[in-house]
Amino acid sequence: MERIIRVHIEKLPENLYLATSEDIQGLVAQGRTVTETLEIARDVCRKLLEARAENNDAIRLEPIAESFDYPLIVAS
Repeated sequence: MERIIRVHIEKLPENLYLATSEDIQGLVAQGRTVTETLEIARDVCRKLLEARAENNDAIRLEPIAESFDYPLIVAS
């Protein structure tokens, strides 16, 4: 089942991007591009959710609504 997890992306002075989330404690990912950072964050999130499920410590996440806004990043 797909769920929405809010992720905060910050550009670091080293020209890297950092992703964190208030929804998933411990989610930290870093990459060279926003796309790479989000891919890493998705993998980290899956692992954190699996670990919590194994410990019977499930996180309640919002289901995906019928419609929602999504920022589309386009390089020019």
